[in-house]
Amino acid sequence: MTFSIAGLAVARGISIGRAVLVGASRVEVAHYFIEPGQIESEIDRVRCGRNAVVEEIQRLQEDIPADAPQELTALLDVHLMLLQDEMLTSGVKHWITDRLYNAEWALTTQLEVIGRQFDEMEDEYLRERKADLEQVVERILRHMKGVAHPVVPQSPRRKTQQDLMLDDTIDVPLVLVAHDLSPADLLQFKKSVFAGFVTDVGGKTSHTAIVARSMDIPAVVGARTGSQLVRQDDWVIIDGDAGVVIVDPSPILLAEYGFRQRQIEVERERLTRLRHTPSVTIDGERVELLANIEMPQDAAAAVAAGALGVGLFRTEFLFMGRVGNLPDEEEQYRSYREAVEGMQGLPITIRTIDIGADKPLDKGHKDTSTNPALGLRAIRWSLADPGMFRTQLRALLRAAAHGKVNILFPMLAHPVEVEQTLAQVRLAQAELDARGAVHAPVRLGAMIEVPAAALMVRYFLRHFDFLSIGTNDLIQYTLAIDRTDEAVAHLYDPMHPAVLRLVADVIAAGREQGKSVSVCGETAGDVTMTRLLLGLGLRSFSMYPSQILPVKQEVLRADTRKLAGWARDLIEADGLAASAQSAPR
Repeated sequence: MTFSIAGLAVARGISIGRAVLVGASRVEVAHYFIEPGQIESEIDRVRCGRNAVVEEIQRLQEDIPADAPQELTALLDVHLMLLQDEMLTSGVKHWITDRLYNAEWALTTQLEVIGRQFDEMEDEYLRERKADLEQVVERILRHMKGVAHPVVPQSPRRKTQQDLMLDDTIDVPLVLVAHDLSPADLLQFKKSVFAGFVTDVGGKTSHTAIVARSMDIPAVVGARTGSQLVRQDDWVIIDGDAGVVIVDPSPILLAEYGFRQRQIEVERERLTRLRHTPSVTIDGERVELLANIEMPQDAAAAVAAGALGVGLFRTEFLFMGRVGNLPDEEEQYRSYREAVEGMQGLPITIRTIDIGADKPLDKGHKDTSTNPALGLRAIRWSLADPGMFRTQLRALLRAAAHGKVNILFPMLAHPVEVEQTLAQVRLAQAELDARGAVHAPVRLGAMIEVPAAALMVRYFLRHFDFLSIGTNDLIQYTLAIDRTDEAVAHLYDPMHPAVLRLVADVIAAGREQGKSVSVCGETAGDVTMTRLLLGLGLRSFSMYPSQILPVKQEVLRADTRKLAGWARDLIEADGLAASAQSAPR
């Protein structure tokens, strides 16, 4: 019987195939106390398990095929960093030494401790890294228990009448259905014939979502009990546009979605021809399409997608799992230089660390904040530790000697924060000059992601060379909505009149003063919002590389002269009876 499962749409498109179930593979953990004389042997068991996983991931990295997405390589690097996290290893030693827990119990206990810190993180991308930590710990447990990593059962390729309706000359593609998929799993499955992913857990920035977008493969995450409802070898349709999984579809539904799938494939092939086409509207307005990247290795994907540069390079990856052992200037410089050189002369905007009180510098610090979103995060966190902040600034200034670098500061809201930030930049430059280190001039920019900054936009424009609107946080702070909270997520609305007015005012102020304003939140890569943003005057978009060509197509079809009046009317219609879909053609 046909039924559907709702989840989160994270990679657009249609996939049709047979379900291959990746069963939950949690290792059962025994809980018992050990004798004091067993402490060293238990610690050694954990160490051996961790080392085995490190070697396993390193072997995977060596065998990565040339056509594997850069994001997959980067996520494996994240797993290696988590394995070497001092907080994980020292915590496990504590539970074994002080509490006399057996090795497995100590490992899972420390996982819970660190997991709670991830849960409290405001940044969605960092919060999703909890799943990576869980997978790392599970792999250690499996090695300790001598159990091989789970292998996906092969789906029988039997032909049915429905098979023949699709194509009687090719094997039926596979759809992976799992509670979750690790980067190592995704690398293994890359060698198989598959059409898409479905996972019970995960969000828009989970590793499955990141890889699916980079590979342009339809995926639905957050399907909750999907892996329990779908049976092995069921026919499955993934509607990546709607975030819906259809199980055991009727022949009529199969035919309908098969037709839609072929249309999408033809459209994608046509889009690839636009890669080198200048992004110019019908009325001659040039539009800058930039890429958001997470790791230095992602620069190659940005260039390949035809991006004119990077509008947002997050630096959090360097600091993840490094509590008490933050990266020094040299390590940061090497990473930033790799990203800069990877852009082959194109400009790259690097954001200073956007992290909060939910991941403090001091391992012994206990976060007492009741609302991390309003606490010591982003630029506030950096200014609270000027030494750490200037270390990052010096590394960025040195990397600028190798290409065009812009530095972007997150979550500025107060004039005093602006003054302190600019003062730290001058100090970092002076420190480099004092030791004769090579560095280069950079453009400085501010993120507009809290209403206070949007309302003070003209002050910000007096002090910065460019602005970047972070729509994800701006929507959240303007509407007082946590989009990860299922009880209120439906109220998270990028089309809310208040949000649109703030965005419009920032863009207009930038144009008045001849300074660049870009949008780097999810709204920038949403093709249903492209015409509205163009109508509001936006001429710089930054998004995932895979979203560039669909957005470029919208730009090429747009006439900003017609869109400007429509966008203005849309903002003034407080009830918003119209929508972004009603844009004039």
